[in-house]
Amino acid sequence: MSVDTSLRFDKDYVNGFSSSRQEPAWLQELRLQALELAQNLPMPKPDKTKIDKWNFTEFKHEATGNPVAFNELPEDVKALIGSEEEAKNVLVIHNGTPVYFALEQAVKDQGVVYTDILTAAKEHEDLVKKYFMKSAVSVDENRLTALHAALFVNGAFLYVPKNVELSAPIQAVYYQDDEAALFNHVIIAAEDNSSVTYVENYLSTNENTESVANIVAEVFAGSGAKVVFGAVDNLAKGMTTYVNRRGRAAKDARIEWALGQFNDGNTVSDNTTHLIGDGSFTDTKTVTIGRGDQKQNFVAQIFNHGKHSEGYILTHGVMKDSASSIFNGITKIEHGATKSHGEQTERVLMLSEKARGDANPILLIDEDDVTAGHAASVGRIDPLQLFYLMSRGISKAEAERLIIHGFLAPVVSQMPLESVKKRLVEVIERKVR
Repeated sequence: MSVDTSLRFDKDYVNGFSSSRQEPAWLQELRLQALELAQNLPMPKPDKTKIDKWNFTEFKHEATGNPVAFNELPEDVKALIGSEEEAKNVLVIHNGTPVYFALEQAVKDQGVVYTDILTAAKEHEDLVKKYFMKSAVSVDENRLTALHAALFVNGAFLYVPKNVELSAPIQAVYYQDDEAALFNHVIIAAEDNSSVTYVENYLSTNENTESVANIVAEVFAGSGAKVVFGAVDNLAKGMTTYVNRRGRAAKDARIEWALGQFNDGNTVSDNTTHLIGDGSFTDTKTVTIGRGDQKQNFVAQIFNHGKHSEGYILTHGVMKDSASSIFNGITKIEHGATKSHGEQTERVLMLSEKARGDANPILLIDEDDVTAGHAASVGRIDPLQLFYLMSRGISKAEAERLIIHGFLAPVVSQMPLESVKKRLVEVIERKVR
């Protein structure tokens, strides 16, 4: 029996929600248009994963939380951002409300805009309007993207002007500890010849209460720009998650993704990059661990439009208990993208008889003068590796733990912040016990 996907939020509710936050007229109108679309658009249809019984539309919708001093932040949050002296460029959003923010004056002086997206919509209206759900993620893709546009609660906006290179990472932490849904929107816009590293963390504690996460991140890299995007998703079992992270790279631009997707609830994830300009580049690295009876569907795809563009996909998944995950890697080289290159690898490690992981590399080539390749593997822990470690006096449990950490290391090692890398290792330890 399917879950009822009718929406209990109407025009009056959305109007009131937007008005109460004093949003600009264009955003309020976009929300209303999106709500109308959401009434009729179909649900997304991830390959080989039935989501008709997943709850995406029944949830509590509000923003709570109040600004706090640094020492009042939860210990899990402080562990991610370091000490108060270390937390120089960070935004913390609790239950949809910005509660802590710090940005170095030297960063501000270069014209960088970094703030929560609602503040940005008021104070930098033209910039937000230029990028918000125009070309990376479309309002009318499906019911859930439309619902996101209608009901997003908060998020982050990061704008880096032309020729500005930021050496220090920009960080965001989003955490939920009530029953409200997490509707979060992130925009990163790096103008020509700029560079920035952005790292985000998602945390929640609602293990037993059902809720929904609907997350969108849009990344734009101008000509010659470089964006490094790191993320660790660690939402609790009660969260059903739909997440879209999309990028568009102009001429000679680079977008690098390092994604640790460790939610405990059912998850649909789409990470897509369009290499628009000649010489553009993207590298997508993803790791995940499935456990319990959770179901997950991961899509990592790259579209090569520009000549001499390069795209790389590396996905490593560990499956245990009776968890099930689909891993689809898609490289699409468009007609006219001559001299382009696409390469992808999906590897899945199974730790139990009932676990299931499907790795599906897909190449779609519409141009002759290109190179492309793919590899995929699904299997158990190598008994020779296990034997080698145990022959050195290491217990079987410890040997398995070491092998798993080594298997996931290609992405863990790419996390830009040591505090985030440490947290990622802790999450992996907890999930593979």
